[in-house]
Amino acid sequence: MRRSFLPSVFGDEKDTQSAFHSLHNEIDRVFDDFRGWVSRFDAEPLQTKNGMIIPKLDVSEKDDTVEITAELPGVKEEDIDVSITSNVLTLKGEKSVSKEEKEKDYSLVERSYGSFARSLPMAFDIDPDGVSAKFTNGILTITIKKPPEIAEKTKKIEVTKAD
Repeated sequence: MRRSFLPSVFGDEKDTQSAFHSLHNEIDRVFDDFRGWVSRFDAEPLQTKNGMIIPKLDVSEKDDTVEITAELPGVKEEDIDVSITSNVLTLKGEKSVSKEEKEKDYSLVERSYGSFARSLPMAFDIDPDGVSAKFTNGILTITIKKPPEIAEKTKKIEVTKAD
């Protein structure tokens, strides 16, 4: 059965109200779905969950190194702590930003602060002498050298097209 969302000249008012109510519900559903879809692709580098900051990390592995990149906008270099315990790399920090504007007819004060901690277990014990960290323009890049025995075990396998 096909239903028209336009009012019928020959239909009664009850059918017209039902059709518009159905159209209204469908539009609401589409917008709710869209909001959920957009939130999955959140462009904010520092997310918060239950009041705690969670920096986004990119982890890439090469033959002899593991590279971790963290986006830390608004965090100062002196507020970042990178530490190693056995096979776990821990990244801690604190963000504190304060902005104050006073004009003749208004006053604006904004503050943003919080701390974060992320721990990443590696598949090998980390040699502290084989780790470097660089912080530039809000981007922290940590490079970890793999132990020779792990690097040697890594072998790229060629993928060929099936016949």
